[in-house]
Amino acid sequence: MIAMFFELWRQDDNGNRFLVGTFNDQAAADHRLAELTHSQHKQIYWIRVFTRSDKGGGETAS
Repeated sequence: MIAMFFELWRQDDNGNRFLVGTFNDQAAADHRLAELTHSQHKQIYWIRVFTRSDKGGGETAS
């Protein structure tokens, strides 16, 4: 079985990157991203999707 999880990242004005949160489903990650992008101070946000196989195959990101 392949599990998916979603990391929400932010980049500030100085180019520093921060992990905002990790979510088990894309809807929750998209919802949080929408909340953050409605603020007055604009930052860059993106979601990284990871998959993990329970067969010991490790993690992959996209």
